Amino acid sequence: MLIIPAIDLKDGKCVRLRQGRFDDATVFSADPVAMARRWRGQGARRLHLVDLDGAVAGAPVNAGIVESIVKEHPDLPVQIGGGIRNLDTAGSYIEAGVAFVIIGTAALRDPGFAAAACERFPGQVIIGIDAKNGMVATGGWLEVSEVGAASLVARFAGCGASAIVHTDIARDGMMRGVNAEATAALAAQSAIPLIASGGVTDSTDIARLTQAAETCGGAGIMGVIAGRALYEGTLDLARAQAQADGRGDADADANNTA
Repeated sequence: MLIIPAIDLKDGKCVRLRQGRFDDATVFSADPVAMARRWRGQGARRLHLVDLDGAVAGAPVNAGIVESIVKEHPDLPVQIGGGIRNLDTAGSYIEAGVAFVIIGTAALRDPGFAAAACERFPGQVIIGIDAKNGMVATGGWLEVSEVGAASLVARFAGCGASAIVHTDIARDGMMRGVNAEATAALAAQSAIPLIASGGVTDSTDIARLTQAAETCGGAGIMGVIAGRALYEGTLDLARAQAQADGRGDADADANNTA
């Protein structure tokens, strides 16, 4: 299971929101490119980037920063979401070297586009399902639909997406623990591997998710996105990845000193 550091972009800075609220943002760095370098140095195997401004605008706003990160780390897979509403935008990111584009709002509003993107860019599309109390939210989490997360997962079962990022908005950025039970239940119903997001706080959450990944069935849980916990130091990236790999802290320490 991958531990995937999150770099959320707002006004050109690296921030974290609480429950997706734009009026409750904490700036962790004015240099997102340097932050990507930091996570890479600690052993990140993939990065999760979100253009928060783009999610609201419906088109990329921080694409230049994304491209700078990809250019500096060409062998590090990057997944990007926020404002990807057409094939041209998805294509421009992939042409720039992004490994995976995340289609969130458009997956609900325009499922035909999401299916077309999966066909045009096989293995490089991730469906983003952001849910509040089990219902899908869109437009930078500012609108809650009447569609259930499980229903949307089922809708895309045969589309050829690489993965589904499922974010529990109620827990995102709140440092209250991951909802491992709900994540496992959704993964058990999914034909597409799940990436969990929202609420990760410390190694206890990694242990719970790792156990869920081993027993949940379905396509399983392939990774978890960590944000505020990494930035505030309640979770160590190298140790967390070692824990998810089943290697323990000793191997993480050895890697850090190698």
